[in-house]
Amino acid sequence: MFIDRAVVLVTAGAGGAGASSFRREKFVPKGGPDGGDGGSGGSVYVRADPNLATLLDYRYRTQWRAERGQHGKGKNMTGKSGADLYLPVPPGTEIRDAATGERIGEVLGAGDAVLVARGGRGGRGNARFATPTHQSPREWEPGEYGEERELELVLKLIADVGLLGEPNAGKSTLLSTVSAAHPKIADYPFTTLEPHLGVVGLSDSRSFVMADIPGIIAGAHAGKGLGLKFLQHVERTRVVAVLVPVDSPDPQATYELLLREAALYSAELAAKPHVVVLTKADLLAPGAELPMISTNGGAPVVTISAAARRGLGDLLETLWLTLQAAVATR
Repeated sequence: MFIDRAVVLVTAGAGGAGASSFRREKFVPKGGPDGGDGGSGGSVYVRADPNLATLLDYRYRTQWRAERGQHGKGKNMTGKSGADLYLPVPPGTEIRDAATGERIGEVLGAGDAVLVARGGRGGRGNARFATPTHQSPREWEPGEYGEERELELVLKLIADVGLLGEPNAGKSTLLSTVSAAHPKIADYPFTTLEPHLGVVGLSDSRSFVMADIPGIIAGAHAGKGLGLKFLQHVERTRVVAVLVPVDSPDPQATYELLLREAALYSAELAAKPHVVVLTKADLLAPGAELPMISTNGGAPVVTISAAARRGLGDLLETLWLTLQAAVATR
């Protein structure tokens, strides 16, 4: 099951209390205060784990708590600090405060970690309060509570090329043809209910990652259909492939709709370089002309038929060149 959003409650560990103790040894009368400090509570971190691809673990366990610090002891012994808690998530996960929506951070590379809840400080023992004029203090401090907050974890897939198109535009067929991925393919809309990634191999040991994501319809930026489920994932891609079927009633209007929905969701997404892909060329009648599309910024247009495996080489080379240009301008 692919889970790309989860809400969890995290609680950092409380600090241990300081001790109130006095040194008591044979032949050492009035040995003075020797109460140790309490240990610090463990903090909570979110850390990227490249072995994970979903937030499924957080669907069934929604509360996480770090260890508390141990109390101080006599003989100036400091309590043991609580162990930090690391929540493993897939790379590309964004962390937000669930109450305010504030973005706390994100983890992109393997091992990246973000502190989300700080552990409480341990309390001071009575040895800390001794002064020349106050030599037998009985004061001690309790440990501080650790931070507690509700987090929203949002996974945004990291891919090189994202496929942008309406339902039944041929995204899944294209991905299954050029990679080893096996997304569901059928002759009805919204067959893709969750994102799929595939590694596309080219000659000379070149490769890039392509993402097939649920289809987009008018109003997708506002949550209609599966639009938001799509847009949050394509947001991290470097290049967008805009798929327009040749049998669309108005290919130009379809192209403009897709770009408009992307722009309404994110200006950064709309600014990404894109390639227009005219799909399902095998459906054209013999001798019929290809639809003409006026593209933004002179984006290239490539015609393919994934089912008939026509034009795929030209498409992959065009995507590769566009991808290299995007990387060079970063």
